[in-house]
Amino acid sequence: MTTEVKKNKKELTRQKNYQIILDAAEELFARTGYDGASMSLIANKAGVPKANVHYYFQHKDNLYKMVLDRIIEKWNFGLENIKAEDDPATILHHYIRDKVALAITQPMQSRLYATEIIRGAPSLHDYLCDETRQWVKGKVDVFQAWIDQGKIRKIDPMHLLFSIWSTTQYYADFQTQILLIMDQQEYAEKDVASITQTVSQLILGSLGLTVPTND
Repeated sequence: MTTEVKKNKKELTRQKNYQIILDAAEELFARTGYDGASMSLIANKAGVPKANVHYYFQHKDNLYKMVLDRIIEKWNFGLENIKAEDDPATILHHYIRDKVALAITQPMQSRLYATEIIRGAPSLHDYLCDETRQWVKGKVDVFQAWIDQGKIRKIDPMHLLFSIWSTTQYYADFQTQILLIMDQQEYAEKDVASITQTVSQLILGSLGLTVPTND
């Protein structure tokens, strides 16, 4: 085995272990909170020696921040490059659809993010004040342009965005409650379509829009 092959194999092993530890930490942080997830518990969950966890992340704060960074990267999507010239019904429906799909498939990530916010966002404070605030401003400006052009009804554009977030992520954060009430073990594919359609009808209908039929 050549030196280059050995290096590549070692790097693949490193990346695999790195992701396994992140996955385990994400689940434990979501289930037990920051204080309840020790490095030892994370190592046990990941099936690796505790020394490996310390090797990759040094201490729990670093690991927690890396988990949050990965969640932000996945959840901070949608509404990219939207413009005042775009059709608001299509843009908003697709955004709602994608947010619902993520809430259904990645509920732990949403719960962990929500827990961090409830804690006062100690690890996300700067990110929220700088990047998220700027991101929201850009989307709100487009929403306001749609209002000014008469494309959607007059409404507070920032709270429109907050309403989409809260409505879609409810299906992740309160999954247990929803499934118990619906007498189901898990969401079915038809549930995703029904949730998307219902939320889109509520949001778009309040704006004087019709849900696109050619989705």
